[in-house]
Amino acid sequence: MRGDLLALTPETLAELTNRGLVKRATREVEREAPALSEEPDGTVHATTADGTSTTLPPGALESGKCGCGAPGICRHIVGLVLAYRGWVEAEAPAGEAPEWSPGDVTDDELAGRIGERMMAAARRVERAGYVARVHRGRPGDPVPTVELPTATVRFLVPGKLEFAQTDAVGGTRDDVVALAVWAVRVADAEAPGEADVQVQVGGGAPGPGEGARPGLEGAVALAGLVLREGAVHLGGGIEAEVAAVRRELESARMRWPLLAVDDLAGQLVAYRERSARYRPEALAEHVAELFARHRSVTRGGASLVSRVLGTDEASATPLRRARLDGLGARVTAVGEERVVDVFLAHAESAAVLVLRRAYATGEVGPALGERRVAGVRIAALAGGAVITESAARSASRTVRLGTRRLSRTEAMTSRGAWEELPRALIADDLTALAAELDALPPRPVRARVEAELVRVVPIAEVISVSYAPGAQRLDAVIADRSGTTAIVTATHAACAPGRLDGVAAALAGDVRYVAGSVRRGGGGVIVEPIGFAVGDGVLVPDLTPAGDRADPGDRPEPTSDPLGHALEEALSLLAEVAHRGLLHTPPTMPQRLRQAAAALTRVGLRRAGAATTTLAGLLGPDPGEEAVAAWADAYLRVSVAAERW
Repeated sequence: MRGDLLALTPETLAELTNRGLVKRATREVEREAPALSEEPDGTVHATTADGTSTTLPPGALESGKCGCGAPGICRHIVGLVLAYRGWVEAEAPAGEAPEWSPGDVTDDELAGRIGERMMAAARRVERAGYVARVHRGRPGDPVPTVELPTATVRFLVPGKLEFAQTDAVGGTRDDVVALAVWAVRVADAEAPGEADVQVQVGGGAPGPGEGARPGLEGAVALAGLVLREGAVHLGGGIEAEVAAVRRELESARMRWPLLAVDDLAGQLVAYRERSARYRPEALAEHVAELFARHRSVTRGGASLVSRVLGTDEASATPLRRARLDGLGARVTAVGEERVVDVFLAHAESAAVLVLRRAYATGEVGPALGERRVAGVRIAALAGGAVITESAARSASRTVRLGTRRLSRTEAMTSRGAWEELPRALIADDLTALAAELDALPPRPVRARVEAELVRVVPIAEVISVSYAPGAQRLDAVIADRSGTTAIVTATHAACAPGRLDGVAAALAGDVRYVAGSVRRGGGGVIVEPIGFAVGDGVLVPDLTPAGDRADPGDRPEPTSDPLGHALEEALSLLAEVAHRGLLHTPPTMPQRLRQAAAALTRVGLRRAGAATTTLAGLLGPDPGEEAVAAWADAYLRVSVAAERW
């Protein structure tokens, strides 16, 4: 009896082949099942009613042979597998499947499957350290799955590595199979009872008193210099120091601190050039992020060190033939450029990938939607279903589509059937989503993953829609099937003039889902929409032409939010300190900080208030390292509180 064939369901067969082939084979088997026989060595033979003979020896489906002459895995091989389960159960009903973990696979078995060269590559990654998320199975998807930084591995058949499925092109990243097995071993040892667990594999943090991360130390020293002098007083001479820090971080493969340094340097350049790209709030965020990552790995606070530092394998991973479902798009103005982010759900990795394009133009959403990427209109990518043979994804979940002549990328019209997306991307329980957001590590130490919090939210009811003219903001209260509510909020932008009209039109129509970035706010969940499944299609507000649609009649009631106001005021002041520099703050700054600290204390944020008061007491003509540390303490406490609010 072939246990591997019994383990293959129609869903897992679709992952190994494609859904259309499985549907056709299913229809043929239901109409008339083939005659089956099995040899002692496990080879299975099938003969269809038209006389076509198929043979499937032990091993992967690719080892099958069929008389139909079709190349690769044909419908007859799939039909053999589909018919085999019923045939075996008719002969001898199957008992309970034995418990199995991919961590049980030995290194010798791995080497036999992927070869010594790929094993050596995997060991190099393990020595550097990496983070993986292990799913042991969940309702609707019992297949053990491991999410790695550059690929997702699914173990479709217990004990059979030949049926391990990855979203990487075959032969290019087979080392990910070994990385996935080792991740499950760690999960089995550290959290044997958890269905979903994140683990650190290999690598490791330096021990107490060790100073073995010179790149990170240099990055923190750079952040301290920026904080003391401020963007106002730093000239172009800092570029040499930035370059030296970048080299050290790149050499140590600390991806996230490297990106933070790049962003920090970009803000300094933008200020010198008087560019609209510069924002004091962004400067402060990047400075604080470097302090947070350093503290997390040097003070014993980070168990997932490579997740904090980004030392995971970061090279691009070519994807095999992939289907990407458009969830929408976001258009932003960055200085003189227009940036379009297209959000694409990749079912095989249960992830949302981001395709980003920047254009030096004054065009707005609808015109940008007509531009092409890999021969396909941006609007068709954002609201359709894309089949591509030339995609590659990075560790940060950005995706690139190839433009070579032989690389095919095609877009089809989407019906907005988002219910077929992986369950990990669908937030059908808003209470559970709120708990998931509350359990996240603070943003300054999380992985710099694009679209990390993009989810698809089913809409059972649109309770109300209101418009705030002063803020040019549209707010809607939606509910899930249990009655739990969330706020869908969209703000007008000149680069996307039809955004509010599109959101209003979607909410007034036969809306089924909203896709967007989710966050905590006002004690509940807030969704910033990028797309809607409406009727039998997808509506992308940022690419919608502006209309003359009347705004909703409801107006929000004036509200008082002392907590939000206190947090906003404190963050603004702390950003101003970073902008001016600790050495150059005006004499009024300590008193302003004490007032902000008092407001934080009044709303219950006593530690944030105390940290802000401490900073105020250290400002003066010559603030030293104590003031630098105090600023980082205050900013991190206030920003984390704002994120959780």
